[in-house]
Amino acid sequence: MNQAEPVISITDLRMRYGDRFVLNGIDLQVHPGQIIGYIGPNGAGKSTTVKIMLGLVEGYSGDVHIFGQNIAEAGPEYKRRIGYVPEVAELYDTLTALEYLSFVGQLYGMNAGDAEFRSLHLAEILGIKDAFNSRISSFSKGMRQKVMLISSLLHNPDILFLDEPLSGLDANSVMVVKEILELLSSQGKTIFYSSHIMDVVEKISSRIILLHDGRIAADGSFDELKEKSLESSLENIFTQLTGFDQHRELAERFVAVVNEVGE
Repeated sequence: MNQAEPVISITDLRMRYGDRFVLNGIDLQVHPGQIIGYIGPNGAGKSTTVKIMLGLVEGYSGDVHIFGQNIAEAGPEYKRRIGYVPEVAELYDTLTALEYLSFVGQLYGMNAGDAEFRSLHLAEILGIKDAFNSRISSFSKGMRQKVMLISSLLHNPDILFLDEPLSGLDANSVMVVKEILELLSSQGKTIFYSSHIMDVVEKISSRIILLHDGRIAADGSFDELKEKSLESSLENIFTQLTGFDQHRELAERFVAVVNEVGE
């Protein structure tokens, strides 16, 4: 464990929607350079945790400190040191990639010239330079995802929140993004990575946190979780800890219904 001060410190975090606690007592410390694989079933509280840290959700109880500041009392300045790729990106389709990235860079305090210069070079590296002056409405899903990745890193953040960041990317781009994350981690950047693709989480994460029913059900490196659970893959560990063992039965029932067509 990195002995530096944690960049994220969460104590007894609870969030309630109606009668249900989406988060029910989360305690968590995250240190510089960690790649956190933040996983769990739908509704486990992953997105709520991230949105609270981003300042997008209020009404929680407990304490959330980022960069040593209680975000309930801090102004928006801490957000300048954070990058974010949501699972569903709402881009301004009528803008070109250049216009959009210049706009985002300026929101983070960059001047327009620097934002345009940096985003152009990043677009060239990711293979979308030729479409840089085209409207985003004409972009494929993979191209839009690359724009989002660039926008999240344009201002050189210290913490990066990624929700299904590889969605829509081709195999070569996936390999490049994985290498980017490892290099950023080696420089002390903290990456909070949420995905349902277990083999990717297993390979890139230095620490895996599994959320279930609003609580942390597991926390450790993949090797540590594997040793505790006696399972050989993260998918099997996930199944064991969440109690979901119906995948085969549901698949068989689904295929049986499909096979009924035309009989």
